Amino acid sequence: METIILAVVIAVVVLGALGGLIVGSRRRKPLPPPPPSPPDITAPPAEPRVGEEAETPREEPRRTIEEVDLPDGSAPVAVEELPVEELPAPPIEVPEPTAGRLVRLRARLSRSQNALGKGLLTLLSREHLDEDTWEEVEDTLLTADVGVQPTQELVERLRERVRVLGTRTPVELRGLLREELLTLIGTDMDRTVKTEPVTSKPGIVMVVGVNGTGKTTTTGKLARVLVADGRSVVLGAADTFRAAAADQLQTWGERVGAHTVRGPEAGDPASVAFDAVKEGKEMGADVVLIDTAGRLHTKTGLMDELGKVKRVVEKHAPLDEVLLVLDATTGQNGLIQARVFAEVVDITGIVLTKLDGTAKGGIVVAVQRELGVPVKLVGLGEGPDDLAPFEPEAFVDALVGD
Repeated sequence: METIILAVVIAVVVLGALGGLIVGSRRRKPLPPPPPSPPDITAPPAEPRVGEEAETPREEPRRTIEEVDLPDGSAPVAVEELPVEELPAPPIEVPEPTAGRLVRLRARLSRSQNALGKGLLTLLSREHLDEDTWEEVEDTLLTADVGVQPTQELVERLRERVRVLGTRTPVELRGLLREELLTLIGTDMDRTVKTEPVTSKPGIVMVVGVNGTGKTTTTGKLARVLVADGRSVVLGAADTFRAAAADQLQTWGERVGAHTVRGPEAGDPASVAFDAVKEGKEMGADVVLIDTAGRLHTKTGLMDELGKVKRVVEKHAPLDEVLLVLDATTGQNGLIQARVFAEVVDITGIVLTKLDGTAKGGIVVAVQRELGVPVKLVGLGEGPDDLAPFEPEAFVDALVGD
C-alpha cells in the first residue's frame, strides 16, 4: 500500500515538472533589441542625395537661430521702386473744315444713284413712255423712300414737262430730273445749325433719337463740326441709361478738346443736362451739346423724360436747336419714330445717318414732308469727319450724276 502511494506521488511530481517546462518554454520570447542611442541634436542633418547629381554637402557649420540676426523692425527694408512712365496725353485732333465737306464725300453718296438717279434716267430715256413705264418710275421713287404723296407730285410734273419738251436727250432728261428733285427737297429752307443765341452764349443744342441710330456718335461728330468752325464745345452725357454712352461721348470730346459733363449710371438725365449748361456758362463755351436717351419702351415714359430734360435746361436759357437723329436705312419705320419724337419735343432739324451706299436717298424728301423741318446734317460713313452739312444741290448732283 505504501508502495502504491509513493508511486502516485512520484508521478504527480514528474507531471508537474514537465508541465512547468512546457509553460516556461511558451512564455520565453526573445526580447526586442535595445533602442539606438539618440542622435546628437547639434549635428547638422545629412544633405539629401539623389543619384549622382546630389550636391556636395556644405562643410561650414550651420548657424543656430541664436546666431542669426533678425530685423528688429526699427528700419523698414528699402524696396526699390521702378519709375512709372507717364504716357503722354493724346494730341488734340484738328477736324476737317466743314465747307464743301459734302462735295468731298460725293463718291460715297453717289452709290445711292443706282436705284434712284440712274434708275429714273434709264426709264425716262425709253422711246415710248407708256403707262407701264410711268408705273415703274413711281415704283422706283417709292423704293427709294420718297413717300407716296411726293412721288405722285413728282411723276405728274415729270409727265407734263416731258410731254411739253418733246425731245428727250440724256442731257435734257438729267437737267429735268435735277430740277424736279430740287423742288421736292427744297432749296429755300434754312439748314444752318443754330448755335449762336441772340442774347448770351452758350448756344444749347439737344440731340434726340432712338438708340441704335448712331445718336451718341452723331453728337460726337457734331462736336467736331463745331470745333472745325472755330467753336468751343461742352458735351452733356444725359443718356444715363446706357452704360457705354457716357464713355463713348467723352472719348469723342477728348479727341477735339471738348469738356464732357457726366453723372452716375442710371442717374437723373435732367440733372446732367442742367450741370452741362451750368458748366458751359462758367467756362464761357460757345455751344453745349446734350445727348439724351432714346428708349422707346413706352411713349409716356419718353415724353416725361425728354420733357423734363427740356424744362430743366430752359431754366438756364431756351434751347436753340433740337436735332432728331434718324437712320436713313430704316425708311418708313424711321418716319414712325420721327412722329413720336415730334410729339414729345419741338424738332427743329434732322440728322440722317448711314446715307452712304444706300438706295434710300428719298428719305430726305419724306422726312422733311412729314415733320415740316429741314434736314440739316447727313452722315456718309464711319469716319470721324463723315458728318456733313446738308446741301441740296450737292445731294441731287450726286444722285443724278454728271
